[in-house]
Amino acid sequence: MTIEMTDARPRGRSILRSAGAVFAGLVTIFVLSLATDQIFHSLGIYPAWGQPMRDTSLLLLALGYRFIYDVFGCWLTARLAPKAPMGHALALGALGTLLSILGAIEMWDFGPNWYPVVLAASALPSAWLGGFIHALARPA
Repeated sequence: MTIEMTDARPRGRSILRSAGAVFAGLVTIFVLSLATDQIFHSLGIYPAWGQPMRDTSLLLLALGYRFIYDVFGCWLTARLAPKAPMGHALALGALGTLLSILGAIEMWDFGPNWYPVVLAASALPSAWLGGFIHALARPA
């Protein structure tokens, strides 16, 4: 009877690369969203930080660029994934859904309730779209 020793390093590196891909997409989405919010607050387009935003057109603007940033962040995650790019993009989408739900619970009475619900509901479709765009760009 022989016992085969396997090297755990490749598997460990793959897990780290997977986590890193998801983390990179999450940080990208967070930084882009926060930077855009800051610009709009600084320009007086958005109300001051800490004040509720109730204007539907401003909330739709925020949803629009957040959706674009979500798609981009999920594309980046798929691009960096060591394997199963769509699975990685959808994992980030699931994480985004969870974080959006937690944010909605925390901020439920801060503004219109439809906004955090739509934000949470858009996380998985934007993740799928980011993964799909990545798949379209990959050579066959």
